Amino acid sequence: MFDFLDNPNYDLLGAFWMTIKLTFFSAIGSLIWGTILVGMRVSPVPIMRAFGTAYVNIFRNTPLTVIIVFTSLGLSSTLGINLASKDSTTSLEDNFFRLAILGFVAYTATFVCESLRSGINTVPVGQAEAARALGLGFFQVLTLIVLPQAFRSVIAPLTNVMIALLKNTTVASIIGVAEASLLMSEMVENESDSLLLVFLLFAAGFVVLVLPLGLLLGWVAKKVEVKR
Repeated sequence: MFDFLDNPNYDLLGAFWMTIKLTFFSAIGSLIWGTILVGMRVSPVPIMRAFGTAYVNIFRNTPLTVIIVFTSLGLSSTLGINLASKDSTTSLEDNFFRLAILGFVAYTATFVCESLRSGINTVPVGQAEAARALGLGFFQVLTLIVLPQAFRSVIAPLTNVMIALLKNTTVASIIGVAEASLLMSEMVENESDSLLLVFLLFAAGFVVLVLPLGLLLGWVAKKVEVKR
């Protein structure tokens, strides 16, 4: 039934491994950049607040496909930005892989930022006021008092963001990143008599990736939730 998988050109495990790598590195980058953005959005400095607000509103409302294409055509082709080693035999593939991660981080960080901002709103104002009364500055209050509680409050929303990121990695296929969606497109073209099996195969692959992620982060959310 799945005889077409014997084709050596169909590296199914390699394609899903690329999806996992895209998700992993993009998730780390998104959490870091999203945390910085939320710090800007609640900052007492007007310029930083304005930048954070403008960035979130612009990138959150821009289609992810446009952002990923821009990283390829705009940054790579037009500006000549190369994020991979020029000596590498897979320089082009590595460059597009890293550019795709850059695009995912730029987009997903906005949702991380807004999730954290909602978490910050759950922290009692009195705690921040007490910290300031003790002489702590804004950065200390944010990093020592507010953000730790905010993160614990929004594990569930962040789980949804990470699951969406995993599924959004399929967009990377438009710039030639060899992840699961690109392989599926190739198989759909070449295996026209097994379309249903191809779709079921890749649907099952994504279910196998998404379910453990959701269960793990759901368990973490219950363990670290803030008791009010």
